[in-house]
Amino acid sequence: MPAKKPTLVLIDAHAIIHRAYHALPELTTAKGEPAGAIYGLAAMLVKLIKELKPDYIAAAYDLPEKTHRHEVYEEYKGTRAKTDDSLIEQLDRSRDIFDAFHVPMYDAPGFEADDVIGTLAQKLKKDFNVIIASGDMDTLQLVDDEKVQVFTLKKGINDTVLYNESAVEERFGFKPSFLVDYKGLRGDPSDNIIGVKGIGEKTATKLIQTYGTIENIYKALKKDKEKVKEKAEITERLANILLENQEEAEFSKVLATIRIDAPVTFKKEDADWREQYSADRALDLFSELGFRSLVQRVKELAEANGKPVQEEDDVLTADTDSTIFKEAAVMVFLLNSETTTPTIDDILGETGTRSLEDAHVKLTAEIKKAGLKEIYETIEKPLIPVLDKVNSTGVLIDAPYLKKISKEYHKELDSIAKRIYKHAGTEFNINSPKQLGEILFEKLDIKVNGGRRKKTATGQLSTKESELLKLKDEHPIINDILQHRELAKLLGTYIDAIPPLLGEDGRLRTTFSQTGAATGRFSSRDPNLQNIPIRSEAGRKIRRAFVSDSGKLLAAFDYSQIELRLAAFLSGDPKLIEVFRGGEDVHAAVAAQMFNVPQEKVDYEMRRRAKVINFGILYGMGVNALKASLDVERSEAQDYLNTYFETFSKLAEYLQKTKAEAARVGYTTTYFGRKRFFPGLKSKLPFVRAQSERMAINAPLQGTQADMIKLAMVKIQNIIDDEFSGKAATILQIHDELMFEVDEKVLETFASRIVETMESILTEKETNGVPIVVTAEAGPNWGEMKKVSI
Repeated sequence: MPAKKPTLVLIDAHAIIHRAYHALPELTTAKGEPAGAIYGLAAMLVKLIKELKPDYIAAAYDLPEKTHRHEVYEEYKGTRAKTDDSLIEQLDRSRDIFDAFHVPMYDAPGFEADDVIGTLAQKLKKDFNVIIASGDMDTLQLVDDEKVQVFTLKKGINDTVLYNESAVEERFGFKPSFLVDYKGLRGDPSDNIIGVKGIGEKTATKLIQTYGTIENIYKALKKDKEKVKEKAEITERLANILLENQEEAEFSKVLATIRIDAPVTFKKEDADWREQYSADRALDLFSELGFRSLVQRVKELAEANGKPVQEEDDVLTADTDSTIFKEAAVMVFLLNSETTTPTIDDILGETGTRSLEDAHVKLTAEIKKAGLKEIYETIEKPLIPVLDKVNSTGVLIDAPYLKKISKEYHKELDSIAKRIYKHAGTEFNINSPKQLGEILFEKLDIKVNGGRRKKTATGQLSTKESELLKLKDEHPIINDILQHRELAKLLGTYIDAIPPLLGEDGRLRTTFSQTGAATGRFSSRDPNLQNIPIRSEAGRKIRRAFVSDSGKLLAAFDYSQIELRLAAFLSGDPKLIEVFRGGEDVHAAVAAQMFNVPQEKVDYEMRRRAKVINFGILYGMGVNALKASLDVERSEAQDYLNTYFETFSKLAEYLQKTKAEAARVGYTTTYFGRKRFFPGLKSKLPFVRAQSERMAINAPLQGTQADMIKLAMVKIQNIIDDEFSGKAATILQIHDELMFEVDEKVLETFASRIVETMESILTEKETNGVPIVVTAEAGPNWGEMKKVSI
């Protein structure tokens, strides 16, 4: 029995990098280097190693100069746009990825990467099982039974398929060797290979299935054209087109054929990556590039390869609950807001150290140098023990109540499903986008009235909620589907998911993180309690499950319209400031200004539109987004924007200045000095840049609000310790709101102290007279609260 041949993976680096560049969002390193395409290559390399378990790996590159194909056909690839500078930079940098994994790289003047791979595959398939990894389908012509296979990308960068000879035949209807003939007939617009104009996919396939090569097709045509027309099922016109374009077909085939004579010499020992690989170089590089999600995968590869990462003892025993770790994580987050919920690897990678102690020392110096010492010392550092108390306290849950509404909601879910099946005329998987799309858009033929429907990456019509909402008046099935989704989500995410998470004391303990969001706001996980719905009755019912213990009440304190108040004082807009100084309903007051009517004449619709505009402006909403939100014509939405910015001109100036300053320095700053960085502002992709600009506009407002909540929590904990020990505890933080569990007997006194503390985080002197207002409510559960009189 012959010995099993080792596996050799040949990577078409150029093809994978190009695919990643166009498939993935544009990422940047902490230094602002473009890194999206390199990340795609690195992720693919790790995936190849994990799934294919190769014994040897080599990579092939194109060189920038022209190839032998350009010498015979000057217009080869002539339709392609000039390569972006960002992509060129990443192509150069990508070689560091292979260096880190000890993978040799091959190229040859005058030859493309495909030719280099073709040459190596042809030479080595006797001694190796060769697998070609590429994003380019051209390499399928090299497939040879099981001796040469192609691991290629179907779509994006994660959806892959391994082609052997039978898989190619199943896909195209003929053997891999005939792919060059197929391309000779069909051409290839991406490479500017002309083929035979007028010959489509179906005709080319039939001709090849019948006669094989282009040479055989023309031999048969010249011998008996009528017989070819009959056997290949082509018309007189197509037969004549073929005969008239024989030279083009044969020339296109030559251009499409991968050469196997590139001057490259393979050295087996160089490609023996396992022999030389250690994770240290890869980990250092990935940390430098900010590829956080790949770090653990690299460690797992090292472990599987019998070379586990040798870490310092203090790192191996580092406790993520330790103060030193938490302080270091907070400092990393302050220095780079994009590094949310930092890990030990992030901390060591950011500092270039091998121990938490050394990292802590270095980070402390960096915090001072970056001008972030005050926000660290007065807000983030003292918040660490406060948050520990919140996380350990948890909130009491009425489990029998959840069990009761679970039964109700499951019954209702079944009832809705039956209605959906009745509308559809058949049963199907409602949770399957594919099956749902077939029912809605094929069987029921539902269409958007005068609108275009979005498609998914696979070409299917989208069934996302935003798309279904456009169809809600087109068929009764749509509303039932939306209701079904809402109930299914509530059941799966909260009602049925919460009871198993409860402690023996019946309390639910989430994990609030002060480093979980780039804005500076808190995040919540396991479970996420930041997103419990409130708009629908079905959602509000869930809040009633969050209850107080005997003799206590839940008390919630909310910053009222905080971002609009911050926008007024940070911008110095006199009209907006006057609205808040006068204690007016801000949305009604803005509506009166915009619609030029007395405030008492403002109706519901005017106020609603003013509210949408107020908050939309703060989030960088443009005319198209406003048009969609208000459901008006574009011209009307533009008029609203123009009127708003004319009315509140200082606010408009402030927002524009914020965007311009962020573009200049790369970050925004809150009132308290927190920085949020926006690498996307330097992106060459307009949509990435525009998205970063929108986030930059809102960041100082949302970040200042986050700073205020955090500072309030620190001060309130001191008050609880000094004045309400054992009688009150912080249990939840939800956006602009803090919630406590408080003894009934001290509620009014406690509420008075909390409101006073929260409202005085910023004084009216600091806010130019804009009052910071906090509302207080209390009740036996989160869903049934009443205003507290103070």
